[in-house]
Amino acid sequence: MIEIGDKLVSTELFEEEFVCNLSACKGACCVDGDDGAPLTMDEVNLLEDHIDLIKPYLNEKGLAEIEKNGVFYMDRDNDPVTMLNGGKECSFVTKGEDGIYKCGIEQAYRDGAIHFNKPISCHLYPIRVKEYRSFSSLNYDRWPICSDACKLGKELKVSVYKFLKEPIIRAFGEDFYNELEQVDKELKQTKLND
Repeated sequence: MIEIGDKLVSTELFEEEFVCNLSACKGACCVDGDDGAPLTMDEVNLLEDHIDLIKPYLNEKGLAEIEKNGVFYMDRDNDPVTMLNGGKECSFVTKGEDGIYKCGIEQAYRDGAIHFNKPISCHLYPIRVKEYRSFSSLNYDRWPICSDACKLGKELKVSVYKFLKEPIIRAFGEDFYNELEQVDKELKQTKLND
């Protein structure tokens, strides 16, 4: 772990390689898993306030679930997560004509219907952020459904943090991303000197 300000960053973000390969995984992260996507309370409020603008981007199953149970539920750790369709896929998921699952929230954002993107936990994946009282930790999460992303990342030689530049800046700011780049240079230089 490397300390940057009030964050502890796993060195795996620099060492591991990752590039989403939707043509291979078909967006499985939107339909697999034990719970919905982690949300902040600010995201819950945004989803509740803008659900009517997001609804046109959802499928019938997701719409019905959200109409019945709302946009989120509290998971076993008492944290808010996106609602699931019958305990399975995310209620905000859609399936494109290409057979790839996509986020209805992200589609609404890209079309300009709403001013915010998908949940930051989804945007940052495979980085998982854990909040503590005085610091945050950023870790690399391994999930077998992402094996094609790991393979493509290795082929293209793109480290996790570089692949996630946009969401890292969205979550933590450009200065933090610049610090990650500096740490990456230092780690590479240390490796060369060994």
